[in-house]
Amino acid sequence: MTTNAPPAPHSLVVGEGFVDPLGFHDARPTFSWKLPEGARRQTAFRLEILSGDDRRDTGWIGSDQSTFVPAPGLPFSSRQQATWRVRFQDEAGRKSPWSIPARFELGLLSASDWSAQWIRPAGDAPQDREPVGLLRRSFPLSGLADLRHARLYVTARGLFRLQLNDCRIGDDHFANGFTAYQKRLHTLTYDVSTLLRVGENQLEALLGTGWFAGRLPFQAKTRGPYGLHPELLLQLEVTRADGARETVVSDDQWEGSFDIPVRTSSLYDGEDYDARHTAKHWAPVHSTADLGPAVLVPKPFAPIRAVQSLAARTVAEPAPGRFVFDFGQNIVGHVRIRLPARKDRTLSLRFAEMLQPDGTLYTENYRTARSTDTYTPDRDCLLEWEPVFTFHGFRYVEISGLPDGVRPAPDSVTGVVLQTDLRPIGRFASSHPKLNQLQSNIIWGWRGNSLDIPTDCPQRDERLGWTGDAQVFCATSLFNQDCHSFWKSWLATMRDEQDPDGVVPDIIPAAAVTWRNRSPGWLDAATFIPWDVFVRTGDLSILSENYRMMEKLVAWYRSQSVDGLLPNIKGYGDWLQPYRQTPTDPDVWMGDRVGDTPFPLLGAAFYARSAQVLAQTAQVLGRDDNARCYRDEAGFVAAAFSRAYFDANGRLRIAPETQTAYALAIAFDLLPTALRASAGARLAALVREAGGHLRTGFLGTPHLLAALDQTGNSDLAAEILFKETYPGWFYSINQGATTLWERWNSYSHEEGFGDAGMNSFNHYAYGAVGQWLYERVAGLAPDPAHPGYRHFFVRPLILAQLDHAEAELDTPHGRAAVRWEKMGDRLLLEVTVPPTATATVTAPGSKEGRAVPPGQHRFEHHRHA
Repeated sequence: MTTNAPPAPHSLVVGEGFVDPLGFHDARPTFSWKLPEGARRQTAFRLEILSGDDRRDTGWIGSDQSTFVPAPGLPFSSRQQATWRVRFQDEAGRKSPWSIPARFELGLLSASDWSAQWIRPAGDAPQDREPVGLLRRSFPLSGLADLRHARLYVTARGLFRLQLNDCRIGDDHFANGFTAYQKRLHTLTYDVSTLLRVGENQLEALLGTGWFAGRLPFQAKTRGPYGLHPELLLQLEVTRADGARETVVSDDQWEGSFDIPVRTSSLYDGEDYDARHTAKHWAPVHSTADLGPAVLVPKPFAPIRAVQSLAARTVAEPAPGRFVFDFGQNIVGHVRIRLPARKDRTLSLRFAEMLQPDGTLYTENYRTARSTDTYTPDRDCLLEWEPVFTFHGFRYVEISGLPDGVRPAPDSVTGVVLQTDLRPIGRFASSHPKLNQLQSNIIWGWRGNSLDIPTDCPQRDERLGWTGDAQVFCATSLFNQDCHSFWKSWLATMRDEQDPDGVVPDIIPAAAVTWRNRSPGWLDAATFIPWDVFVRTGDLSILSENYRMMEKLVAWYRSQSVDGLLPNIKGYGDWLQPYRQTPTDPDVWMGDRVGDTPFPLLGAAFYARSAQVLAQTAQVLGRDDNARCYRDEAGFVAAAFSRAYFDANGRLRIAPETQTAYALAIAFDLLPTALRASAGARLAALVREAGGHLRTGFLGTPHLLAALDQTGNSDLAAEILFKETYPGWFYSINQGATTLWERWNSYSHEEGFGDAGMNSFNHYAYGAVGQWLYERVAGLAPDPAHPGYRHFFVRPLILAQLDHAEAELDTPHGRAAVRWEKMGDRLLLEVTVPPTATATVTAPGSKEGRAVPPGQHRFEHHRHA
C-alpha cells in the first residue's frame, strides 16, 4: 500500500440504506458505500463478505459502481450472520485500505422457519370496545455462560408490546405495522441476549387490535376489517456457543387474560387505563397451528419510534378544572404525563389541533374519533404514564380530573412525537422567514403522516393510505428524508392489493374498502412513485419489482379509452380546488369538492403520463420493444388529448378554463411544441386574472409552479408562492399553521373554521411544492438519465423576493449542496458535488450549462437588478 493511498470508503449500507441490520429481509442483499471526501472517481472495487466458514471475495472488479452492488455467490439463508468490507481504486490507480467492517443478519425468510402457533387470550373479547389482551409464559434456562446470542422473532395480527423479565423489548411502536394482512405480514427480530437470566424467565406480550381488528372507516361493521381477534406469533431462539438452539414459541403453553389495567385501546378513540384492574383471571390461550395464507416477511423498513419530545409552551384554564397545554406545533404521537392523581378519580386527556375563540378545544374536525386517553388510579400518587397502542394528531391537550387546587406546570406534560424512523437527508433554507416556515410545515406534515404508511391525515377517523396524496408528495419526501425502503414496502402492499383488471384501490392497504373510484391521479401512484424513487435513488429493483403492476394499470386505461380519450371516467377530480364554478353533478360522490377540470381531461392527461413513465421504465430495464410500444401509446394519447382539449392557438376548448388543465398539459408534455408557449401564456393570464393566486386542487397544485416556470413565467410562479392572501401557502402560515392543511382556508382569523367534515390541519398533499423549492428556488435537481444523483442539475431561480437560498442533500454518493446569495451587483453561487458524481451548472440568465466534477465550486456572476 502506497503512503498516499486514498482513505477507505465509509457509510456502508445494505439494501435500501440499512446500517448493520438485524433481521434483514432480502436473501440477495445489495451493498453500497461512499467514497471519502476529496476522492473523485472509483475505477475498481473489491468486496469481501465473511459468514462463518463462508468467505466471498469479488477480487478487484473494474467498475465505478458503488451503489446496489449485488452480493456474489448463493443467496443467504434465514438467521445467517455476515460481516463485509470494501475498498476502492481511484482514477490514479491508488488502492484504498479496507473500510471498517459492517455487518448484517437475516431474519426468518420462510414459513418453514417457524414452529410457533398463533395465540390469543381464550374466550370472547368484549365487542363494545377495543380490548387489550395480556399473554405470558415462563421458561427456565440452566445457564448463560455459553450463550452466543438470543433472538426473538415476532409478528401479530394486530399490535404487540413485549417484555422479557420486566424489561421492554425494543423501542418501537406499532412495530409490525399496517399491511394487506391477508397477503403479507411483517415480522420483527430483536436481540434479547442481555435480557435473559439463569433460572426462571418470563415473557409477556400486550396484544392490541390496531389496524387488523380495530375500528377503521368505510366499513359496515363496527370494527375488525381483517378479523375480530388479534393474535400473536412469537419464536424465541437461544443459541449456544456450540450452535445448539433452544426454542420457546407461542403455543398452548401460554396463558392469557383480558382483565388487565389497559381496558381499551383504539387508534382513533384513544386508550383507557384503570389501575384498579390488576391482571387476573388467567386462562390457557386459544392457539392455532395453521399459519394462514399471508406471507411472513421480515419488516423491510424502519419501524415507528419516538423521534422527539416537546415540552408544552403554555398552560391555560379556559374552564374550571380543564387545563389546556399548547405545544406550539401540530404533532403526531401521544403525551407523557407526570401529574398528581387521586384514587378513583379519572384523569382525562383530550386532544385537538386548534382552539375555539374561547380557548376550549376544537374537535369537530376529528369527526367520530374520540381522541381521548384516560387513567384511573388505584391510589393517591404522582402519576407517570403514557399510552401504548394509540396515537393522536394534535397541538393542544386538555387535561381534567386533577386533584382540587392543582395547577399543572407546562413541563408536567411532554409531547412524544412518533414517526417511522426515517433518516433526515435534506435541508432547504432561504432569507425569507415564511418560506422557511413553509419548509418546516412540509417536514412536520410528512412526519405526522408517515406512521408506517403514507396517510392523508393523522387525527380524524380516517388516517389511511390514500394513493393520490402519496403520489403528489413522494418526490418531496425523498428530498427531506431517506424514504427509499418506506416507499418500496408500500408499493409491495400496492401490488398485493391491485385488482386483476389493473385498477389500484384508492387506499393502500385497502382494508375493508371494496369500492373503487378509479380516479386519475390516484391510480397513477402505481406508475409515478416507482419512477420517482428510482430517479432519486438509482435502485433498479424498484422498477423491476413494480413493472408488471405498472403495465396492468396502463392496460386498464387502454381498455377504458376511446381513440385515446377517456370519455366515461370519473373520480375525485382536482380535489378541493378553491373557487369552484361548475354546477355540482348529483351523480358524482362529493361532487362539490371535485374541482372544475373535467374528469375526461384529467383521465387522458394521467393516462398519457403513466404511459410515458412506463415507456421510460421499460427502456431502463432493457425492454426495448416494450419501450417503443409504450412510447407510441403515450404519443397517441397525448395527440388525442391535444386535439380534443386545445385549439390551434393553444387555448383550452373547455369552459371554464382551469389552471390545472394548462398546468398538466405543460408539465406532462402533452402539447405540440408549437402550442406550448401559447398555452403557457394563457396559463399566466389565468393566474393574473386570479390576482396572482392559484386556483388548483390536489392534482394541479404540484405542477402549477413548474408549468409557469417552464414557459417563461417564473415571476408569476414566485408571486403565487409568496402570496400572503387566500388561497396560498403563506395564507395558512399567517393564520398560525405549523403543518400543511387539507383546505387552503381550513381556518381564518376572520371567518373561523371551514367545513368540519373535511378539515384536517395536517394534510401533506399541498406540501408537494417542496420539490420546486429544492429543484428551482435552491436549484438542486436530479437527472433522470443518471439516477441516484450520479449526475444532477444546478439551475437556481434567482427570485426577487429572496436574498439567498440553499439546499443540501445526502445523496447515495455523498453530500450535494447548492447555495446562492445576492451581493450587491454580484451573485455568488456555491456548489458541492460528491465523489463519483458530476453536475451541470447553469448560471442565471444563461442557456448554456457547465459540467463540473466532484468537489466544491464557487461562481460569481454579474447580477441584473
